[in-house]
Amino acid sequence: MEEEKRNPKSRGLGRGLSALFEDDEDVLPQSGVDEGAGKESASSVLGSKRDYLPIESLTPGQYQPRKEFTPGAIEELAESIAKHGVLQPLLVRKLAEETASGAQYEIIAGERRWRASQKAGIYEVPVVIKNFDDATTLEVALIENLQREDLNPLEEADAYKQLMEEFDHTQESLAASLGKSRPHIANTMRLLNLPDGVKAYVLAGKITAGHARALLGSEDPEGLAEQIVGSDLSVREAEKLAKSGKPTSKSKAKAAAKDVDTLALEEEMSSRLGTKVEITIGKKGGKLIVHYNDFDQLDDFLHRLSKKA
Repeated sequence: MEEEKRNPKSRGLGRGLSALFEDDEDVLPQSGVDEGAGKESASSVLGSKRDYLPIESLTPGQYQPRKEFTPGAIEELAESIAKHGVLQPLLVRKLAEETASGAQYEIIAGERRWRASQKAGIYEVPVVIKNFDDATTLEVALIENLQREDLNPLEEADAYKQLMEEFDHTQESLAASLGKSRPHIANTMRLLNLPDGVKAYVLAGKITAGHARALLGSEDPEGLAEQIVGSDLSVREAEKLAKSGKPTSKSKAKAAAKDVDTLALEEEMSSRLGTKVEITIGKKGGKLIVHYNDFDQLDDFLHRLSKKA
């Protein structure tokens, strides 16, 4: 079997991962595993003999663009895999080094499924093996995650940057191939210019990409980010704050936070009304915001008000 050779710069990004699974010659020989071997075999879940590898023979990809794996999301995926198995094969390539247990394979696409499979107690997973070089492996790993749209904004920005630097793509070509708008790609990549402190808030999910973009060009983006988190500001409020140009040192950020009396009043009203209540105080009055989860809770709240009346 000839080793597959590809020119990463000549292949269109919009081709999609499905095309990568089409070459049967690159797939492991069928294992002949008994389909009735039990739920722990991914091959049995798929309903027919499938090519598979033991979990322990796989290793995370060195070109994985994802830096964070949310434990809750992995747990949810593990529950699904425990019920239905791994429905989509992992894309892997064989490593030159072997261990005492045999050949080892690097995951190109599908690390979340691999991690979740371990939690689900599945010991073999379906795979497709490709003879990709490092450059192609990097590009495919980046594209796979971008197409799934499950990267955080900074990981997405890094992926765009790598595709442009390593493969001479432009923002226009990426937009056309990935189905994104060019402004979206440009604005996402601008997040890489933020200081590490702000990036940490984004990675932790404490501020959104919209909040982060509002901080671009600010003289004190870290101070603004701290104030946004401390005061739980919306994106629109963050944009107004950034445009005001007011200094936002840590002391001023704390001063902008709600005072003890306001917090106590919020807590008392929330307890009395049975739902979350927020109070914002400005120079010309303020706002009383009542949250509700569903119409039943809203109906209960209105009923309480009518009784008081």
